[in-house]
Amino acid sequence: MKRDSVLSLISIAKKAGKIASGEFQTETAVKSQRAFLVIVSEEASENTAKKFRNMCEFYETPIYFYGEKEALGAAIGCEFRASLAVLDQGLSGSIQKKLEQAGIKNGNGGHKNGDDQRA
Repeated sequence: MKRDSVLSLISIAKKAGKIASGEFQTETAVKSQRAFLVIVSEEASENTAKKFRNMCEFYETPIYFYGEKEALGAAIGCEFRASLAVLDQGLSGSIQKKLEQAGIKNGNGGHKNGDDQRA
């Protein structure tokens, strides 16, 4: 089985304490502008996908639709997760780079925060 570098980086972010996961925590991180990147499972419902797409567009947070719920959950030590936020600028940049190398497009029209100076 090929090792997924995106999921590996998500796992590293979790170990560093820089992941908010689950719908409520992800939403809170975006709205408090602590999220540098949001990842939503490709298996998420239409309502969930639309909610996070609109929210991330409003708060100018990059969002990507990637992976299965089980794979995202396994990467952070949970059974399954439909959404998560990365709370570290450096790790989010590395994950975005891997996603784009894999051909995954930014889900909110290419909007990026790479130069954002949030603390």
